[in-house]
Amino acid sequence: YPTYHLANVVDDHRMKITHVLRADEWISSTPRHVLLYRAFGWEPPKFVHLPMILSPDGGKLSKRRGAVSLLEYRDRGYLPEAVFNFLALLGWSPGDDREKMSVEEIVSVFTLDRMSPKGAAFDETKLEWLNGQYIHELSTEDLLNRVAPLWRDAGFIEGDEMGAERDRLLSILTLLKERARRLTDFVEGARYFFEDPQEYEEKGRRKHWKKPDVGERLNALKDRLETLDVFNEEHLETALRGLAEERGISAAKLIHPARLAISGRSFGPGFFEMMEVLGKETVLRRLDRAMRVLIS
Repeated sequence: YPTYHLANVVDDHRMKITHVLRADEWISSTPRHVLLYRAFGWEPPKFVHLPMILSPDGGKLSKRRGAVSLLEYRDRGYLPEAVFNFLALLGWSPGDDREKMSVEEIVSVFTLDRMSPKGAAFDETKLEWLNGQYIHELSTEDLLNRVAPLWRDAGFIEGDEMGAERDRLLSILTLLKERARRLTDFVEGARYFFEDPQEYEEKGRRKHWKKPDVGERLNALKDRLETLDVFNEEHLETALRGLAEERGISAAKLIHPARLAISGRSFGPGFFEMMEVLGKETVLRRLDRAMRVLIS
């Protein structure tokens, strides 16, 4: 496309571009561009051709082979600083074994002579791991500012002012932060903190609710928790373990069925911390509902 190459050259010249760094697929077009610069009497910029970013299977990255827009990565819950870090390390090395680097660190040590001549595969699993490292190092306040728009979209919170809810929201993030790899993990992962579970994980039901005395165990736990005046992690653990000892069973025989009843899931953050954040009224209500489900 002659007009495409013409526009490319004119645009770069008018913007006073001095160095052009682009993928090596442009090498075949470079002679045309140099001739166009000469025809106009302009000084060509310095051209640098870099190895391409490849799909996980080693082919050219395309929409059918893993390529998506940067905005889509944002919507998937990736942090901009993590994406920048990841892209910088595709085909380039700082000369040591560092993988997590700030923008300032990368800028200070980046040189073209450390670029690999071979294309680098775009490994989203690696990006997700790196993104998780960035999430884990965010302050809880910073994390809340980033997650709050997602929670608003999900209907978990309303408006810009979180008010009295702020401490509770920070506590939820603290509980979920360790397992999170993407910001979107805080949506489904946090749902049971905002909504009573409408169904219970099938695998968990088969494993933790199959014994005929499960309902009776949950009822005994509910009765014990109702007596608590202080509903915090320490008192909750003392109450549950005391009940387990009285009944001659392991604490796990109460914890696992109760976790499923309260959250709808068989895994999650610390059980006693989770109950404290949910609060007494919510925990008792959910235990009561689970018992009705068990006998239905």
